[in-house]
Formats: sequence, structure tokens, C-alpha cells
Amino acid sequence: MRFDLLYAKYPMLENDEVVLKRISEEDIDDFFMIHSREEVYKFIPGKARKNIKTVKNMIGHYERDFNKKKMIFLGIYIRESEEKLVGLAEIFDINKTADMVTIGYRLNPEYWGRGIATITTKILVDYLFGEIEVNRIQAFVMPDNSKSAEVLKRNSFIYEGTIRQGQFWKDKGLVDLQVYSLLRGDIF
Repeated sequence: MRFDLLYAKYPMLENDEVVLKRISEEDIDDFFMIHSREEVYKFIPGKARKNIKTVKNMIGHYERDFNKKKMIFLGIYIRESEEKLVGLAEIFDINKTADMVTIGYRLNPEYWGRGIATITTKILVDYLFGEIEVNRIQAFVMPDNSKSAEVLKRNSFIYEGTIRQGQFWKDKGLVDLQVYSLLRGDIF
């Protein structure tokens, strides 16, 4: 893994439809729309935020986490709407020893079912395998989140199994998580 390259500068990744890049405070209204929706938090840790000031502070936390080389949050922008922020992509649990990372994504529900998560995952996979040269990319999905599992399957991720009551999420208690992974050798 080229860990030095991962944090050399904030990544900007793109294709013809989607741009993944640093979130700015100019996007606060769209950012708040994502984080204030209850349905966004149905299958991820945490709960919807109802205060725009709290959500605005999250952008600073994302910067801090990047500077600490802890995780990377990228805004998902669609080109069809003048690069409107419609979601977030995450690269986290970066394990240099095992040469692997975990990815995640969340979208404003108004943009569900349009293939944006599938495109975003493809962009992340291409970047992480092609430029950063990680060996393994993994993702965790709650068993009831079949739509997210389909996103991963469309990107050639393999279902490895279910970790039963393997995580404690503050607002949900103990949760089961399905593990999906993709190895660099699977596609390169």
C-alpha cells in the first residue's frame, strides 16, 4: 500500500458522472440535507442531526481526521446538477500491516436508486487498487440493507459471511454485519 500517497493531498476522483472530492462549507445546505434524514441512518451508526451548526462542525472533523491520517471522507457530487453534493464516500480502518481499507457510502435518499453508489464504489475501487495499491478492500453491510449489498456485488465484491452481534452502535445496540471484500488480485 502506498500509504504516503493516500494522504499526500486530499483526493479528487472522478468519471463522467460523479466527482468525489473534499467537502467545503459552501455545500452546507446539501450536507445538512444528507445528515438530517432519518432514513440515511437506518443502516449506519449514529442518528440524524437536526441542527445545521452540528452538521457544519462535522466538516471540520473530516479535515482533522484526514490530517491525522485516520480516515478520508469525500463528498459525492453529481455532474448533471452542476456538481451538487448528494452523498459521502468514506475510506477508513486503514490497516497498513494487512494492506487493507474499509469503504462506505451514504446518499441523500432523493438520489437512491440512480446508480450513484455503484459508480462511487467503482471509482473508489479503481483508485485504491490502481493508485494506492492496497491488497484488500472491504465493506460492512447490515443484513437488511440488500440495496447496499447489491452495490457491492455489482462491483465484484464477494460475500464472506456475517459477523453476528459483532459491533455495538450507540443508537442501535449490538448489530449483525455482513462482510464483503475484494482483493486486488481479483481484478488486476
